[in-house]
Amino acid sequence: MGGIGTTEILVIAVVALVLFGPSKIPEFARQLGRAVNMFKKGLKEGMEDDENDPHAPKAARKNDDHVSH
Repeated sequence: MGGIGTTEILVIAVVALVLFGPSKIPEFARQLGRAVNMFKKGLKEGMEDDENDPHAPKAARKNDDHVSH
């Protein structure tokens, strides 16, 4: 149980091909790739903002390795 196997991926690909046609599939793939890249870029920028924010919790800042007691 769990996970997507080869058969499931093949069925999804065939259904997508029938529904959208062969000309739309590459366009959808490009849009999905752009969306993933934008998401990764946003995460990276958010992490950089947290590292530079003096009000962020210490766990969020990578450069603050020492703990003062």
